[in-house]
Amino acid sequence: MAIHDILKMGDPRLLRQAQAVLSFDTPELHALVRDMQETMAQVNGAGLAAPQIGVDLQVVIFGTGQVNPRYPDAEPIPETVLINPTITPLGAEEVEDWEGCLSVPGLRGVVPRWQRVRYQGWDVQGQVIEREVSGFHARVVQHECDHLVGKLYPMRVRDFSRFGYTDVLFPGISAVEDD
Repeated sequence: MAIHDILKMGDPRLLRQAQAVLSFDTPELHALVRDMQETMAQVNGAGLAAPQIGVDLQVVIFGTGQVNPRYPDAEPIPETVLINPTITPLGAEEVEDWEGCLSVPGLRGVVPRWQRVRYQGWDVQGQVIEREVSGFHARVVQHECDHLVGKLYPMRVRDFSRFGYTDVLFPGISAVEDD
């Protein structure tokens, strides 16, 4: 078990397509998930993708448990390990909201995301996961899965007047941090 460094925007490994996991319930996969969970907990994150720690696999974790101190107003998201995910929008409605990222520290931007999605994939044991979600939950899973296809949230920003340094955009609010 280890806490890993999180790659920062500019590192070419963040722009690669992650590879599918082919074997489930292996010691290596369990170790990766434990390391990701420890790394995410260390920074109070809402999610983390394997490529963010330099592992080129389609594995994301996310969830806020009951209350995350960085997202006190967000609805709780079940702690989830999602492997080889697919996301399907449920309708055309998009919602814009502020996002940050552990790989883009100190910055925030308004990003459009589908309001409602269905996501499918597998857990670490190879059991199917399928959920229909909306709101913050839908935003978090879309953000994390973007990492698996080499996208960082600034690539989705449409209006750069709503993108900048957290301390400039939200002066005096020290609780606003990166995702």
